[in-house]
Amino acid sequence: MALPDPFPMKRGGALPGGRIAYETWGEPDARGGNAVLILTGLSPSAHAASHPRNPADGWWERMLGPGKPIDTNRWFVVCVNTLGSCKGSSGPASEQPDGSGAWRLDFPELSIEDCADAAAHVVRSLGIERLACVVGASMGGMVALALLGRHPGIARSHLNVCGAARALPFSIAIRSLQREAIRLDPNWNGGNYDDVTYPESGMRMARKLGVITYRSALEWDGRFGRLRLAPDRRDEEEPFAVEFEVESYLEGHAKRFVRHFDPNCYLYLSRSMDWFDLAETHAGGSRDDDTLAALSRIRVDKALAIGVSTDILFPLQQQQQIADGLRAGGSDARFVALDSPQGHDAFLVDFTRFDPAVRGFFDAL
Repeated sequence: MALPDPFPMKRGGALPGGRIAYETWGEPDARGGNAVLILTGLSPSAHAASHPRNPADGWWERMLGPGKPIDTNRWFVVCVNTLGSCKGSSGPASEQPDGSGAWRLDFPELSIEDCADAAAHVVRSLGIERLACVVGASMGGMVALALLGRHPGIARSHLNVCGAARALPFSIAIRSLQREAIRLDPNWNGGNYDDVTYPESGMRMARKLGVITYRSALEWDGRFGRLRLAPDRRDEEEPFAVEFEVESYLEGHAKRFVRHFDPNCYLYLSRSMDWFDLAETHAGGSRDDDTLAALSRIRVDKALAIGVSTDILFPLQQQQQIADGLRAGGSDARFVALDSPQGHDAFLVDFTRFDPAVRGFFDAL
């Protein structure tokens, strides 16, 4: 879908020829009152679940579909690929409209608010007067709060899954190291790389750092312990080679990711998360009290914030804060803490715990 041309960006400038990729499931009612918008984390595409046009499993396959917690027999679901991504929407890897090549670092500075405004454009262009619910997971939880704050009345309810109203120092520090790993790879070359000179080492390190924070120490211990690789899986000629199963897992995970996500897009989206602070825009400050004040200005009828006890990237107190702030603004807002060992990524894998919470929320709408 084409964005307004040019599309204004929060931190200055505008994006010409912008586009947003999205997918849909189910059928809208007469006024689109059964519409649900899903906003994703940093790396997923708009393909949240399989459908006849694309039968491949999506990144939230267990959560979305007929008879599932977000039941597409009842709801018309829209999932957008965030602005700045490389999965169909405009981002640093996209071609510039004048034919001069990829945007690379000439892409305008990207904010979470820009991602929210682009998603709002998709909603309105589909003729949806008011969403039944906006769902945001991880980075998408940030985008959802920006959307609700910048576009009052766009949704009746909100489900925030492992999200946050601002970036915390620990998360900023980790993402800073990820970006540094990419930028210090000689093949990054100031953002000017190609398939031959792709900054693979930098992306591998960035992804490994991310995966370590997406899961918990409890899971790493229970899953791998101190198991060592079998002798035939070790490179005995390489000094300090991979020796433990957990190292092998990280290496395999990183290798599967690096050629499937653009490094410049990773940099832009990562930085947008660090910049985000709902209070700076809506309350003029950045203290906890300011964040609660900013959240209290958001108006939704009903909300649920779900967090995970072992999440170190978006810790539980951030989801508690979301529920408290929305409740202060008059919302029927609840907070649910799930005791999963799988850390931040639990919402992608621990459906035994997430299914009842999400299903119960949607059944009550």
